[in-house]
This record gives sequence, structure tokens and C-alpha cells, in this order.
Amino acid sequence: MPEHTPLRRNVPLAPHTTLGVGGPAAAWRSVGSKTLPQALAEADAEGLTPLVLGGGSNLVVADRGYPGLVLKLDARGRRVTPDRDHVQVRVEAGHDWDELVAWAVAEDLAGIECLSGIPGRVGAAPMQNIGAYGQEVAGSLVEVEAVELTSGATHTFPADACELGYRTSRFKHRERGRWIVTAVTLRLQRGGSPVLRYAELVRRSAELGPTPTLQQVRALVLAIRRSKSMVLDPADPDARSAGSFFTNPIVDDATADEVRARAARRGITSDVPAWSMPTGTKLAAAWLIERAGFGKGWGDGPAGLSTKHTLAIVNRGGATAADVLRVAATVRRGVRDAFGVTLVPEPVFVGFDAGPDPTSVLDEAERTLSSPSPRSPRE
Repeated sequence: MPEHTPLRRNVPLAPHTTLGVGGPAAAWRSVGSKTLPQALAEADAEGLTPLVLGGGSNLVVADRGYPGLVLKLDARGRRVTPDRDHVQVRVEAGHDWDELVAWAVAEDLAGIECLSGIPGRVGAAPMQNIGAYGQEVAGSLVEVEAVELTSGATHTFPADACELGYRTSRFKHRERGRWIVTAVTLRLQRGGSPVLRYAELVRRSAELGPTPTLQQVRALVLAIRRSKSMVLDPADPDARSAGSFFTNPIVDDATADEVRARAARRGITSDVPAWSMPTGTKLAAAWLIERAGFGKGWGDGPAGLSTKHTLAIVNRGGATAADVLRVAATVRRGVRDAFGVTLVPEPVFVGFDAGPDPTSVLDEAERTLSSPSPRSPRE
């Protein structure tokens, strides 16, 4: 593919996202890392605000579309540097993430095996510190290369300067819209053992013997993800989503105790799933959603909850962004009414009147709801 393609106008964005909703981009161009500064300069000359699009797997585009220039970053490839019992791998941002994981596992390189099956491109990995099944990209990240939108200059950020946290980084929040990630360097362990922390993964891997291989753990992770429709599959209607729509909330001790008290008052006798974190207590968003009355498959319209995983909002066919927001706002309000916790959306929101902040977008969507949130069934 050429490094720099001609500018196109009014390009539909829905087909370029896994959720499949949203209007057109005012302008569109495919670029490589070498021609990105040129594309940014051209966007500035035309007064178009640029937006980089990767795999579109964590994105909700407004029905009116995006009024600026969408840059499809297609730079791919990796460069491997030996480092004693490790290797350092520099990967272009446009490289497919799961292809990278598959390659690492095949090369017996440990560090990202539990991140198998996550859709999207490598450039998105440090943006929100992708994580799954007991592993985060922060555990193997060495540095991030990024281009500054305003100047076109390239900067290199060591891992400890990326401000990585639970589904966050300096690129996603504090300096949102300032940087475009162009390459990521990871440090992977040659011949290392797979990470086994996630309870379901530990339980299922026990059937493989005392020392499961990286390949076996990758296969297990993919199987678990498929069971939740969290692997891209055109034949699976539940896979037409943006992945997990809400993050697991991290709350203070007083809030965690209040959630337990509210659960008890609602007749819920099972323990509230909770994990101690350095910054508080992490609760399970899926548990809160289900106990607030929103079971798998909830919703009657073109958008609703997945029949396999309550954290995913799916496009059942013909859904608009407004339909998706209506479901998300209803679920969020229902959880807050039931447990006093306001869920935080995980995807990136583009083109909405309320701006790019997902919480503000859902606040606006919640104000448009006309019916009260459903009551939770008593257990």
C-alpha cells in the first residue's frame, strides 16, 4: 500500500468500526509513519482537525460523522533486537495487534500471550494500556514513539513517562488529542512462562498439566473470548460491538461498603465481587449491570446487550449511534440507581456535540431518556 494516498471526501466510517455505526468523515487519507507529518501539515492548511483511525474496535462515531480529516495509519512491520534472555520488538502502530501476539507466542516469547484476540492495531495498545486475563501491555512496554499534532515532531516516551494505569495513559486522558502513536517497543522474555492470574484461566489451564505452554494459554484465552463474542467473527452477531463498553469501577472503601449494603437490601445473598487495588477497590461492572436488572440480551431495539456478555453493547443490525447511546445511558443510570456507582465508558467517542469526553456524551444521552430505569429483580 502506498505511503500517502489522495484525499477522499465524505467517506462512511461505520464500515471501518467493529460496532458499525456512525456517519461519514469529511475527509479521509491513508498514511504511513513517514508521511504523517506531511498529512498533518496539509490538514492544518485546510483547517481540518485530524483523527487517527486504527482498527476501529474501540470507537463510537456520532451519526453526523466526523467533521475533520480521518487518517488511516497503515504503517506496519516489526524490528527485533536481542537483549540477553529477552528480545526488544519495535512494532509500527498500524500493525495488527493479534498478529503480533500470535507471532510472539510462535517464537516462544512471553509477555503478551494473555492479550490474544484483542482486536485493533498496535498503536492503540499504550493509548489505553490494553489488558485482559491478568496481563496488561504496561508489563512489557519499553517505549512509545509519537508524533505531536501541532508541530509534526516525533517524540519518544519511555514507559514510565506514559502514565499508564487501568485502561488509561497520558495519551488517552491528560494529553488527549495531542499525540499520534506511531510505534511501540516491547520487551518480551525468551522461553518465559505464561502469566496465569485470571481465575478462569487458572482453572482451565490446570487441565493442561503443571506447565502449560504459551501456545496452550493463547488457545485458552481465544476460547474464552469466543465464548463471550469478544473475537471478531462476521458470522457472530454478538461480535458487532466495541468490546467492553464500561470499565470495572475502582471505588473507595466507603463506596464499596455501600454497594454491599445496597446489594443486601435488594435481597442479593452472593458476595459482591471485589479486588483490592492500590487506588481503592475494583468492582465487576458486569456483575453490577446484571444485578441492576440488565441481563444478557437485554434490550428490544436494534442495539442492546450481548447475549453472551453484559459488558458489550451490540449492533443487532441497522443500529445508529443514538441507539447505542440510549442503551448505554439506560444501563449506566440503572446501575447508579441500584448501587450508587456511575460506570465509566471505555470506548473513544468521536463527533458528538458534547465533545470527546465519553462521560459527558453519556450525561447528555441520559438527559434525553424519558422512561425510568427498570427495576432489578430481587434474588
